Amino acid sequence: MEKTVGKQSIRFEEAIHLISAASIAGKKEGEGPLGKLFDKISADPCFGMETWEKAESAMQRSAVETALEKAEMESKAVRFLFGGDLLGQLIATSFGAEELGIPFFGLYGACSTCGESLALAAMTVAAGFGDPVMAVTSSHFGGAEKQFRFPLEYGNQRPLSATWTVTGAGAFLLSKKGGRVRIPEVTIGKVVDYGVKDSLNMGACMAPAAADTIERNLEDLGREPEDYDRIITGDLGYVGKQILLDLLKGRGIDIKEQHMDCGIEIFDRESQDTHSGGSGCGCSAVTLAALILPKLTSGEWKRVLFVPTGALLSTVSYNEGQSVPGIAHGVVLEHC
Repeated sequence: MEKTVGKQSIRFEEAIHLISAASIAGKKEGEGPLGKLFDKISADPCFGMETWEKAESAMQRSAVETALEKAEMESKAVRFLFGGDLLGQLIATSFGAEELGIPFFGLYGACSTCGESLALAAMTVAAGFGDPVMAVTSSHFGGAEKQFRFPLEYGNQRPLSATWTVTGAGAFLLSKKGGRVRIPEVTIGKVVDYGVKDSLNMGACMAPAAADTIERNLEDLGREPEDYDRIITGDLGYVGKQILLDLLKGRGIDIKEQHMDCGIEIFDRESQDTHSGGSGCGCSAVTLAALILPKLTSGEWKRVLFVPTGALLSTVSYNEGQSVPGIAHGVVLEHC
């Protein structure tokens, strides 16, 4: 039987395996430090479609189909699909999932959705409700800017605290056996709100939630930071990273040696002008598929704590003057 551990964590009696993963990225992401690691890169930001939203749906389908090809499996063999994106009512995922014909759970955890989908997929497999199960997450720079900030044609100036929404999609196939990387535990985050209202400083909005989940994971599982080769946040960027380290240090936890942030890894700060780094649902998803899982598969890393971070705002809440709460979900990944 699976069991709860501490206040927010779950330990599976038999760790759940990641049997395949895929990463699809846009042109700017392909020009960054991880460019050679992505499965597919599109020079066309519309991915052959007429709108940003349809482009994101196509990107998601491609990620799922690529993961299935790697596993030599057809979509009809997948029991459930857990997926989400940043767009209103999950239109990128729902329209993308339509053609796949897989029973579908739509999720919204903002940029933490990759962690949420992996946690729920692992719990579903562990409980015996489905095997295999797919998790997919995406974001698109054009679609996100259009919805949350300004249309690209406006050409607004971005502050240095702003992050660049990643155009990318990551898909992951989970089963009870068959992979070289497994999920033994997950730590489910809670909503944390420090009252930050600046939607162009996502790192400050999300760092408190990341600190809370990391602290809870270490306490629940009786671990120290050095028990992980890396503690990897989703998209705090340079601003959020420093806030996270300071918050944890104030609680007597030092993760400076282990910490890595997907939003920092995906772009080159000097040549790509993304200010504080990368963000979006696709940021942690493609970094996990392209960089993190291969290092675990090879055994270079034995255990990591993967903590995608999300800012829970909408155009409605922002325009009504509300603050931006954050959330972060922790997924422990081990070499096996």
